[in-house]
Amino acid sequence: MTAEFNLLLLTAASVAFIHTLSGPDHYLPFIMISKARNWSLAKTSWFTVLCGLGHVGSSIVLGFIGIAFGIALAKLELFESVRGNLIAWLFTAFGMVYLVWAIYRVLRGKKHTHIHYHENGNMHVHEHNHHSEHMHIHEEKTKKNITPWILFTIFVFGPCEPLIPIVMFPAAKQNWLQLVVVTSVFSIITIMTMLAVVLVASFGIKLFPMKIMEKYSHVMAGSTILFCGLGMVFLGL
Repeated sequence: MTAEFNLLLLTAASVAFIHTLSGPDHYLPFIMISKARNWSLAKTSWFTVLCGLGHVGSSIVLGFIGIAFGIALAKLELFESVRGNLIAWLFTAFGMVYLVWAIYRVLRGKKHTHIHYHENGNMHVHEHNHHSEHMHIHEEKTKKNITPWILFTIFVFGPCEPLIPIVMFPAAKQNWLQLVVVTSVFSIITIMTMLAVVLVASFGIKLFPMKIMEKYSHVMAGSTILFCGLGMVFLGL
């Protein structure tokens, strides 16, 4: 390996790590959805990896298309930028819809009053809460838990902008081995960083008693996704 290639590998690894860590949308949604839906660490892990693969995979495919058809780097970066803006708004919309649904779910769980009539003509008023676990089981059966897959779809179509210029450098030299190695390093570091942050945070949350907040777990998840989307739109995170 040449010094130039070693520097390129170091750059790919560093950019992947910093890009992932500085973007809360790469890990906060998984942490909060995992908590809200009471996922195991194993399920949280495979879903995070799956979304990570979709995230980097779409940009890899775009980069290879650009290489195959000789599309200029500037045009690819412009396309990634437009795609990034669109996904940021979709991410925000998804968070908003999720939050509204979560608030409705909490309000629906408030006490309801029922009047019971007896055969002797007496009646009494009975109040009860809709049990959160019963609601969760019912929703799992009827809605088939589509929320995580919406998030997955957004990640697949979401760009990984720093990857394109890194991929194009060895491609310009027509060194396909370097192209594969650099792409692999960037992808692995990105996914492993996502997974590490999600697992550490998810494990840490499980250590603290949060029984009181469980009723609002979906509200917190929706709010987190919404603020991540707003950060992408207005702060370029």
